[in-house]
Amino acid sequence: MKKNENLDQIENILKAKTTLLSGHSGVGKSSIINYLFPNVQLRTQEVSDWSGKGMHTTTFAEMFDLPNGGSIIDTPGIKEFGLFNITKQELSHYFADMRPLLQQCQFNNCLHTNEPNCAVKDAVEKGNIHISRYTSYYNILKSIKE
Repeated sequence: MKKNENLDQIENILKAKTTLLSGHSGVGKSSIINYLFPNVQLRTQEVSDWSGKGMHTTTFAEMFDLPNGGSIIDTPGIKEFGLFNITKQELSHYFADMRPLLQQCQFNNCLHTNEPNCAVKDAVEKGNIHISRYTSYYNILKSIKE
């Protein structure tokens, strides 16, 4: 972690809760633990100059009790994320920002790609759904094999 900006606020957010830290390798999960527990000093590594990605350092999940109540769990980094048993037609239902618009599409089996009068694509064009969310949806949609 290059900067300790706003980390003092984390202690209040975590108080009296059990929190699981998960995410890609190298995003700073163990570094947050090291900030909260200076005497623990979990092993961390710099992000690879060659790949620009984090390297697996944490190899198992470990829970730490916070001094003011609550717990925090450090987990190994995630290299890949996969979905199972989700059809292309179901995928948009898992995007909370798309869900309210699904009934407004012209076709009830709309995949929100090339169909006319698609409420989701319209919301993306108007900026009501961020393009990065739609890009994530589209990339996941392309990866689903049926």
